[in-house]
Amino acid sequence: MRICEPVNKNRMPSIEILLFRLLMVIIVSGAIGAEREYRSKSAGFRTMILIGLGSFLFTTFSIYITDNSPDRIASNIVTGIGFLGAGVIFQSENRINGITTAATIWAVAALGMGIAAGQYILVLISTVIVLVALFLLTKLEYWIDDINQSKTYTIVSAYQPDLMHKYEQLFRDCNLRYKSIKKTKQGENIIGSWFVNGKEKHHKKLVETILHDPNVKEFEF
Repeated sequence: MRICEPVNKNRMPSIEILLFRLLMVIIVSGAIGAEREYRSKSAGFRTMILIGLGSFLFTTFSIYITDNSPDRIASNIVTGIGFLGAGVIFQSENRINGITTAATIWAVAALGMGIAAGQYILVLISTVIVLVALFLLTKLEYWIDDINQSKTYTIVSAYQPDLMHKYEQLFRDCNLRYKSIKKTKQGENIIGSWFVNGKEKHHKKLVETILHDPNVKEFEF
């Protein structure tokens, strides 16, 4: 069997080719799904296999069954996958989660379409790239996050003159960069919010200092 099978729109491939492609879909999407399952993501092993299989079947049917505009069914896969991807994206606290999983769903769908088109080499190379991005680049992402984290801090304290400047000086003492978001006085309290950037260890030092400050009534971090 050749690595790249030509597409013949006049007839369906042999059962051997179809079985080979189905097996390849399961292996490729299953390998990517296993990584998502290992990290306890919302779209895991079974979901990725079903996405890859569905994209493969829709593409196969659009190529070999539809006479007019065979690309119409396949092109709608992208739209349908978009709805699935949107379902795994959610906002938690001050950050958005699930974007990587949504992008992975999109990639698995594309791989299923590529297998249906017989582009085995391109699919295998792309699968390796996806797995490298999910496994190895995660460590790089953690390293980057360690040297530069972005957080939003909100402090509520009893009003004192220049209290907000005191906290901003604390940010500087902890080697953190900050941008004031909002400062509000409510009754006897003053509320300040800042967007702060810096190393993880500097954030920890700041948090520990504020947590032990007796003047702080509320601290959101």
